[in-house]
Amino acid sequence: MSPARSLQQGTRYRAVVVATAALTVPALVTGCSVANSSHSDAASPDTLRIVLPQEPPTLEPCDASLTSTGVVVRSNITEPLVERNADTGDLEPKLADSWEQTSDTVWTFRIRPGVTFSDGSAFDAEDAAFSIDRTVNSTIGCDVDGYVFGDDALVVHAIDPSTVTVQTPVADPILPLRISFVEMVPSTTDAKDKVRDPIGTGPYKIDYWDHGQRLALVRNDTYWGTVPEYTRAIYQWRTEGSVRAAMVTNDEAELATYLGPEDGAGDLGVAYPNNETTALRMMATEPPLDDYRVREAIDLSVNRAGIVKALFQGLGEPAGQLVGSSIVGFDPDLQPTPYDSDRAAQLVAEAKADGVPVDNQIRLIGRTGQFPKINETIEVIQNSLSKAGLNVKIEMMDTAGQMQYQIRPFPQGTGPILLMIQHGNQAGDAQFTVDQYMRSDGYQSYFGSPGYDAQIDAAEKLVGDARQDAFASVLANEPKEIRQFAYIAHMNAVLAKSPTVQYTPNSATGDEMRLSEMTHADTSANG
Repeated sequence: MSPARSLQQGTRYRAVVVATAALTVPALVTGCSVANSSHSDAASPDTLRIVLPQEPPTLEPCDASLTSTGVVVRSNITEPLVERNADTGDLEPKLADSWEQTSDTVWTFRIRPGVTFSDGSAFDAEDAAFSIDRTVNSTIGCDVDGYVFGDDALVVHAIDPSTVTVQTPVADPILPLRISFVEMVPSTTDAKDKVRDPIGTGPYKIDYWDHGQRLALVRNDTYWGTVPEYTRAIYQWRTEGSVRAAMVTNDEAELATYLGPEDGAGDLGVAYPNNETTALRMMATEPPLDDYRVREAIDLSVNRAGIVKALFQGLGEPAGQLVGSSIVGFDPDLQPTPYDSDRAAQLVAEAKADGVPVDNQIRLIGRTGQFPKINETIEVIQNSLSKAGLNVKIEMMDTAGQMQYQIRPFPQGTGPILLMIQHGNQAGDAQFTVDQYMRSDGYQSYFGSPGYDAQIDAAEKLVGDARQDAFASVLANEPKEIRQFAYIAHMNAVLAKSPTVQYTPNSATGDEMRLSEMTHADTSANG
């Protein structure tokens, strides 16, 4: 049974470290490039060439829950104390050998001996305590903090070099699951600002980063674990999926991510469920989106089945909730909102007759390269909303621009916004979705209600079947009571893979693509 399934009480934290982790050490110096100013990118059997849809906005480990950052950083450059198996949902040891709940509110982690960082320094409990504090308690605005933690206090003690204790305000049986989102860094890491070139315990380290061009990792020869086969990985980024696919088919890259079925990967394309759900998030604090009828009209205007069939070519399924079927709380009986353009236009007309300013321009914001066919999806939705009588303007942004509107604090005075989001719950429990996306003060939520917040609170105190039923009810009630989202599709993804590489993608691949799981394919049968 996954640890997420035994959750008894949801808690939201802000950590306070006590004891040995020093927070006033000299900061790491960061710059525009990394150590090796002279480098060769000549093709080599021991080099993986990977093409992404966008350049990582940062390699800061505490932002590793951002897809475009985590796909490079997580389990490659840095590692957590414990990690979740994407196939089974179970927590497994990583930099901690073991952990146990030693009292109602205290968890104790035993640090794995013999681990070093890529700079040669030893990893111990002080680094672990520092990493938790820096991620959760600092003012540097870590994405992981908003995704996993919140406002309550954690008290972290480095008891000795091999022991860390973490105390929570109330009993929380899934604290290790939360801690699995915290990447470990040295206690010498800047505690007051994010870093560009992180140091970690992972199997790879940064070789160089030519901003706007490419990023290279090189094998960490002091790695404590199994030595990976490939000595280097070079990341490039191309916005167009067809270009990414062509780089693999033309032997210019070994792997290309986030492709559509029409991008031309052919026999080299591998389809897999990527645990992501796309949706429109509606800013109901601004007219005309503050009128429930207008939000319902937007929901009714999304032709989910048409988008999945025509644009995604069947790779996905229409969504009626923000989590997929593998998540605790998924409601199998919850159906997608039916497409009804006539009813949508009628609701907008009714709102207009009552004085709602439906002519106010609504900004429809999308992120370039967020998923295959996003531009076409945005255009189809804009066309449907225009037919319903709404004034919608498309704005496509890069990751940094779009993130301003995705996470708190949101920009002020921006006018009404529809934001295209894509959410993947890698933790396996609906609490991690509703806490950030549906609470009235959620990290990625525009609004909510005290009554709906109370439903979430009640669900988070339950376990087993009662927990499953309660979260299913919470998800089913969102369109009825709040309607902050117009859910679009549970997504599948396509990865282009060279015949020279052996690698099986899973539901976590979109968030962390582990280079150590990639090996040379056995081509002896062909030659």
